[in-house]
Amino acid sequence: MKILNLRTILLGIVLFSFNFVSFGQKLASGPQVLTFHSDVDDTEQPYGLYLPKNYNAKKKYPLVVMLHGAGSNHRLALRRVFGKSNAEGESDVEASRYFPEWKDVDYIVISSFARGTMGYQGVAEKDVMDMVADAKKRFSIDENRTYLTGLSMGGGGTMWIGLSYPDMWAAIAPVCPAPPGGTLELVPNAINFPVYFFQGDADPAVKVDSTRKWVQRFKDAGVQVEYTEYPGVKHDSWVNAYKDEFIFDWFAKFKRNPYPDHVRFAATQYKHNKSYWVTLDEFTPGTTALIDAKFTTKNRLEISTKGLKTFTLNLTDHPSFKSKSPLELVINGQTIRAEAGATLTLTQSGDAWAVNTLNTLASAKKRGAEGPMSEAIADRHVYVYGTGGSPSQDELAKRRAEAQKAMEWSTYRGDFLGRVMVFPRLLSDKEVRPSDIESSNLILFGTKETNSLIEKYSDKLPVSLKAAAEGYGLAYVFPVDNRYILVNSGLPWWTLSDNPNAPTRQNTPAPMNVLGRFQDFVLFKGTINNVVSGGRFNNDWTLPNTEVDKMKASGVVVFK
Repeated sequence: MKILNLRTILLGIVLFSFNFVSFGQKLASGPQVLTFHSDVDDTEQPYGLYLPKNYNAKKKYPLVVMLHGAGSNHRLALRRVFGKSNAEGESDVEASRYFPEWKDVDYIVISSFARGTMGYQGVAEKDVMDMVADAKKRFSIDENRTYLTGLSMGGGGTMWIGLSYPDMWAAIAPVCPAPPGGTLELVPNAINFPVYFFQGDADPAVKVDSTRKWVQRFKDAGVQVEYTEYPGVKHDSWVNAYKDEFIFDWFAKFKRNPYPDHVRFAATQYKHNKSYWVTLDEFTPGTTALIDAKFTTKNRLEISTKGLKTFTLNLTDHPSFKSKSPLELVINGQTIRAEAGATLTLTQSGDAWAVNTLNTLASAKKRGAEGPMSEAIADRHVYVYGTGGSPSQDELAKRRAEAQKAMEWSTYRGDFLGRVMVFPRLLSDKEVRPSDIESSNLILFGTKETNSLIEKYSDKLPVSLKAAAEGYGLAYVFPVDNRYILVNSGLPWWTLSDNPNAPTRQNTPAPMNVLGRFQDFVLFKGTINNVVSGGRFNNDWTLPNTEVDKMKASGVVVFK
C-alpha cells in the first residue's frame, strides 16, 4: 500500500509538472516569431506565426504557409499575407520591427525566413518543410486544409514546393511568381488542387507575359486555375492580392482529398517521388518520369507512364479499393490482373509490365543517393581541406582559404539581397570527428595524397585526379555509406579564369551557386567554361563510356 501511495504521489508530481510546463509555454494569440532547430548547420531558424484568438488544441485548424520575396523576411511576409503594407514613408527595416494590428482569422499562419534571399530549393526548401513539421508538432493542424502562398521569389517558391509535394496542399496561390528552373516539368502535379495566380500588368520585375504563359500551361494540363490581373500595377501586386484578408476567404472554399481517384504525377528527382497513393521507384534522375493513374471503377485502374521503369501503388484506405478483391490494371494498354493486396509494385521489362517485388540494388541511384552535386550541400555538410604531404604554412593556408571560400555562403551581396544565412563548418582532415562522418555530407578538397579522407574512401570512389596534373579541375559527387561525398581536386569548381590575377576571378559568383551549373561530375581545363567531360553518372553510379573516353584522353584522371 505504501508503494502504491508513493507511486501515486510521484505520478501526481509528474502530471502537475507537465501541466505547469504546458501552461508556462502557452503562446499568446496574434503575430509572433518562433524558431525550429535546423540540423543543416545546428542553428535556430526563425519563422513568423499567427495564432488565432481563443486557440483550442482540441480543434483542428487550417494552416496557411507564406513564402516571402527577395530582399524580404518572415516578419514582413506575415504582414503581407494579412494585407498590411508598410506605413507611408516606412522602410522594410522599420516595418520589420513590429506587427500592426489586423483582423483575426481562424487560421494558423506561418511564414518562413528560409535563410533570406536564396530561392526555395536546396537548404531553403528543407527549411520550409522543417518549419511546417515544427508547426504541426506544436499545433492542431487540419491536414486537409493546408494552403501555400507567396509573392515574387516566394510566388515561384509556392509553385516549386506546391508541385514538388502535391499531396500536401488543398490549394496554392502564387503572386507575381518567379519560379526556379525545373518547375515547368511539374505542372501536371496540380491536377488535384486549384491554383490562383495574381499579377500586375505593369510589373517590371516579373513580366505579365510570363505569368500569362504559366496560367495557360496549367489550364492546358487540366488544372483548376483562377487568374486576376491588375491594370497599371507594378511588382507590388500582393497589395491587391492580399487586401482585406481575401486569400483566407478563397482558401476556405477548398479541402484536400487525400484519396483522389485520379493522380497525375511528374518527377525529376527521387527526393520528390511520391504523390498521394503513387510512388515512382525507378527512373533516371534529371529526366522527367510521368505517371497518369485513374480508377475507372472499383478495383480497376487505367495507367499510362513515360520515362518510368518501376512504380508502387499504396491503396490502403482508398475508397475505390476493395481489399479482398483482385485488381485489374491497364498499363499503357496492357491488362494485368493482380491478387488482392493494398500495396503493389510494378516493373517494366522491355515493353511488358509485371507485378514485382521492390528490390532496389545497393549501387542504384535512389532517394538520398541520386545527385547532382548541388544535393551534397542541400542538407547537413562540412567542408574539409587536407593537411597531408608535409605542406608549408603558406601552402596549408592556401588550402584552407580555398575550402573557406566554398563554405562562405553568407557573403554580403548588398542591402537588398543581403546574406544567405547558412553557416556550415570548415575543418581540416585531422579535425573531422566520427560524428561528423556519420551525420554529414563531406565536401573534400585535394587529392588522396593531400587529404586523408579522400585517401580513406579512395577504394570506394570512382575516379581521382593525378597529383601531378596542372591546370585541371575535377569535381564530382558520389554516395558512400548513406551520405554524399563531393570531391574537388585541382582547380576549384568555381574557377572562371585561368589567370589568377584576372578581375573575373576576384568577382566569381558564390561557389554554392556555381555548383548548380553542373550535374554529377565535371572535369575542366583552365576554367569551368572549358569542360573536358561532364554530366551524370549512370543509374548504377558508373561513368558513361563516352565520358570515360574523354577523361582517358585528357591523361590526368585515374580510374578505380
